[in-house]
Amino acid sequence: MDFDLNGGNKRVFNRLGGGGGGGGGSTRTMAPTDTRQKVCFHWRAGRCNRSPCPYLHRELPGPGPGQGQGPGYTNKRVAEESGFAGPSHRRGPGFNGNSNSSWGRFGGNRTVTKTEKVCNFWVDGNCQYGDKCRYLHCWSKGESFSLLTQLDGHEKLVSGIALPSGSDKLYTGSKDETLRVWDCASGQCTGVLKLGGEVGCVLSEGPWLLVGMPNLVKAWNIETNADQSLNGPVGQVYSLVVGTDLLFAGTQDGSILAWRYNAATNCFEPAASLTGHTLAVVTLYVGANRLYSGSMDKTIKVWSLDNLQCIQTLTDHTSVVMSLICWDQFLLSCSLDNTVKIWAAVEGGNLEATYTHKEEHGVLALCGVHDAEAKPVLLCSCNDNTLRLYDLPSFTERGKIFAKQEIRAIQIGPGGIFFTGDGTGQVKVWKWCTEPTAALP
Repeated sequence: MDFDLNGGNKRVFNRLGGGGGGGGGSTRTMAPTDTRQKVCFHWRAGRCNRSPCPYLHRELPGPGPGQGQGPGYTNKRVAEESGFAGPSHRRGPGFNGNSNSSWGRFGGNRTVTKTEKVCNFWVDGNCQYGDKCRYLHCWSKGESFSLLTQLDGHEKLVSGIALPSGSDKLYTGSKDETLRVWDCASGQCTGVLKLGGEVGCVLSEGPWLLVGMPNLVKAWNIETNADQSLNGPVGQVYSLVVGTDLLFAGTQDGSILAWRYNAATNCFEPAASLTGHTLAVVTLYVGANRLYSGSMDKTIKVWSLDNLQCIQTLTDHTSVVMSLICWDQFLLSCSLDNTVKIWAAVEGGNLEATYTHKEEHGVLALCGVHDAEAKPVLLCSCNDNTLRLYDLPSFTERGKIFAKQEIRAIQIGPGGIFFTGDGTGQVKVWKWCTEPTAALP
C-alpha cells in the first residue's frame, strides 16, 4: 500500500508503524513489531467511533523467536516485555509471549470473553460489534429465568409495584409523582394517576391499593372506586405492611403509624403510634406475630403485635437497614454496609445474627421467591445496578439481572413471574423457566 508522506498522511502513516524517524526522506515497511504501533484503547473497549482511527483496530502479534532482536538482545528483555517482570497492563489481550495465543477479544475464531457489564452502545441500539463485543447484549445472566417484556412510561425511579390478587391489572408508583395502571394481558398502560407527590411505596391488600406519599397514605378500593386519605405521617411514607387487623406505615420522622380498618364505616381509623427509631423507618415486615422495622438509624426493632411494644433492638448493622424479609424461622436483613444478615431465635426468644453474607456494594432490597422447581431463591438488589439471585440457604449464585440504574422495587406475581423496577423508571417482567434458556435481549 502506498502512502503520501506529505502533510497529515505522514502522521497517520507513522502511527500505523511506517516511516522512519531519520532524515533523508527514507521510508521503511510496516513491521508488526514496530514499537510505534499502538492498539486503539477505545476499540478494545468496544466504543471507538473515529473514522479513520489513527490507531490499530487489531491486536499485535506476540514476538516470534528472534523477531526484532538486535545487538544486545537478551532473554531478560523478553521477560520484561511479556509482563512477568512488570505491570500486567503492558500486555495486550491474548499476549503470552508467542504468536499462537488463543486469548483475546478479536481475530480469527477466538473466543470472546464477556465482561459482566451491559454494553452501553447496545442499550442505545448502535453497537457495531455484535457477538464479538466484550460486553453483554442482554439484561441478565443465568439460565433459569428470562425476560418477558419491559414496561416503559415512568420518568423517575420506580418505588413500588403491586399486583392485587385475582386482578388483571398491575400498579406501579414512582418518584415522578404518578401511579400507572398496566393491563397484564397486553402490557399496555391503561391509566396514569397524577398524585402531586412522590410515591414512597405501594401495597396491595385485599381490595385496597395503598400508596405511601409525603405526609399521608392514599387508599383506593379497586372494587368500589372508593378512596381515602390517611393523615398523620410526618414526611415521606417509605414502607407499608399489614399485620393482623392493622395497617402500619414507616415514616420519615422515625415513627410507625398504625390504622385499623372499620368495616362498618368502610374507613381506616388511627390506632397507634410506635416510637423508638431516631431516624426514618424505611422498611417494615410482619412475621411470627412480630412487626420488624428497619431504619436509617442502623437498627432493627422487633415489636409484639399483641401489645405493640418493642421487645428487642438489633444493632449489628453499621449503616442504613434497607430491607427485611422472613424465611422459615429466620429474619433476613440487608444494609448499605454491604451485608445481608440472617437472624435466628436463641434460647429466651431473642434474635441473634447467625450468618453474614457480604457483597461488594450496598444492598438495597430483598425479596424471597420460589423458582420453577419450588426451590427458595433470594433476590438481592445492590447499588451497582444489579440484582443477584441466590439459592437458599447456601447463597449459591443462580444468576444476575442488570439495570440502567439501581433496582429499588421487586414484586412477585403468579405462575413464576416477578417484576423489577429501576431508577430510570423501567419496569421489567421476568419468568422462571422449567428448562434452561438463554437470556433474552
